[in-house]
Amino acid sequence: MPELPHIPVLRLGRPYESLDQSEVKNHRNGEVLAKVSSVNAGIIRKDFRKIDSARAALNKHSVAELIELSAKAGEHFLNGTLPLGDKGHTQSAAQYIETLSLTSGLPHVMVKRNMTKIHFALTHLKNVLNGLSRGLDLSIIDQGMGEQFGTKLAFFPTSKALGLVMPSNSPAVNSLWLPAIALKTPVIIKPGREEPWTPYRLIQAFIAAGVPAEAFGFYPTDHEGAGEILRTSGRALIFGDKNTTAQYANNPAVQVHGPGWSKILIGNDCIEHWRDYLDVIAGAISDNGGRSCINASAVVVPKYAAEIADALALKLGPVEPTAPDDETAKLSGFANPKMAEFIEGSIEEGLKTPGAVDATAKYRKGPRKVEFEGGTYLRPTIVHCESFEHPLANKEFLCPYASVVEVPQDQMLEKIGYSLAVTAITKDEKFITDLMAFPEIERLNIGPVSTMAISWDQPHEGNMFEFLWKRRSIERAW
Repeated sequence: MPELPHIPVLRLGRPYESLDQSEVKNHRNGEVLAKVSSVNAGIIRKDFRKIDSARAALNKHSVAELIELSAKAGEHFLNGTLPLGDKGHTQSAAQYIETLSLTSGLPHVMVKRNMTKIHFALTHLKNVLNGLSRGLDLSIIDQGMGEQFGTKLAFFPTSKALGLVMPSNSPAVNSLWLPAIALKTPVIIKPGREEPWTPYRLIQAFIAAGVPAEAFGFYPTDHEGAGEILRTSGRALIFGDKNTTAQYANNPAVQVHGPGWSKILIGNDCIEHWRDYLDVIAGAISDNGGRSCINASAVVVPKYAAEIADALALKLGPVEPTAPDDETAKLSGFANPKMAEFIEGSIEEGLKTPGAVDATAKYRKGPRKVEFEGGTYLRPTIVHCESFEHPLANKEFLCPYASVVEVPQDQMLEKIGYSLAVTAITKDEKFITDLMAFPEIERLNIGPVSTMAISWDQPHEGNMFEFLWKRRSIERAW
C-alpha cells in the first residue's frame, strides 16, 4: 500500500513532522486520505520570536513585485501540480478538487467555483489593492513615506504578521488573506480541521511563484494554539459561529468573521413583481450550498410572504443530493454529521414555536436530513415566519435555509438588525437613502443583485489594507 501523504507543520516555511498527528478522512466512507502534523502553543510562541526575519524577506520585494508574484501564484493554484506534504507527493488541480470534495462534502462544481474566486483575487490584486487603499501609490509603502494627492503621506505596519484561524466550510474564505502577502505581511495560518488543502496549496503556489517560503506559517493546532496565534500576531482573522467569535467582538486587533445574517428586502414599489426576482432570491439562498456568510438567510417583504415562501419552496424543496462530480450539484455534504444533526434539531425545535411553517416540507417528499452514498446532507428549508420575533426568523445555518417574513417597509430597518450583505429590491429613493444611512449593513446591493455578488475592491467585511497599515502624520527636515 502506498504511503499516505503527510502534511507537515510549516514553521515559517520549514517543514516539521510532529509526533502528534491527525487524520483527514473521506466524509463518505471514513477512508484516511492524509495525516497532518500538529503542534502546541509553545512551538508557535517560539517561532514568533523569528517573525522579524519573515517580514524582512518580504521587504526585499516591492509591493509591485509581490503583486506580480501573487498573479503567478494564482495560475499555479488554479492549474498547477504542486507539492503535497513532505513525502514526495504532488497534487494536480484535478486531484485537489477531488480530495477537497471528499473531505469537505462540497461537490466538484462548487470547489471549482471557489478556486475561480481565489484565482481572480490573486490575478487582479492590483485592482483589489487600488480599491482597498483608495488609489494610493503603493510605492509609498515601499519607501515608508511619499507625496500624493498634494499632501505628505506616511504609513507603518500595524503588526508583525497576520494570524488566521480558518474554518472548514468554504475554500473561498482564504481569498480574504491573500492581499497580506503583497502588503509585506507574513501569514500564520491555523487551518480548519477538515480543510488543510486550500491554505496549504495556496502556500505552495506562492512559493512556486517566488515568494519567500519563510513568509508562511502553517500550524495545525488545538484551541490553545489558536489563541496563541490570535494573541501574538498583532492582527488576526477568526472564523466561526457566534459563540466562537463573541469573545473577540470588541478587540480591534482581531477581525471577526462569524454569521452574516444576510438578507433580501423587497420594497413596496417592487413587491407586485416579486415573481420576477425568484431566481435571484433562490440563488442567494442556495449558491455554494448555502455555506457562505453572504448567503441570504431571510427574505423580508411588505406583503405576499406566504406566496413567496411557497414559490421558493417549490423551486428549492425538491433539490436532492447528487454524486459529487455532478456538474448540476446544489447540495454539500457534511464532513461532520453531528453538525447536520444539530442543524436539523435546531430547525425542528424552532418549528415548535407557533407562527412558523416549513414551506418546503410538502415539496421535499422526504426528510430534511438524508444519507446519500455514505454522505450526510440537509435539503433546503424555507420557513414562513409570521413575525421577526419568531426564533427562526433571523437564523443562519450551513445549508440552504431562509425565512420569509412580512414586515411593513417603514419598519424593516428597525427589525433586521446587523446584516453582512443586504440586497434591497427597490427604486424608492427615500428608502434607498434610508438604507444607505443604516449603519448595520456592511454591503448593500440595490436592485435584483444576489447577496452572493461581491466586488474584490469593495470588501464586504473588513479592509485588509487599513487593517495591516496605518497612516501617520509626518514632517521631515532632513
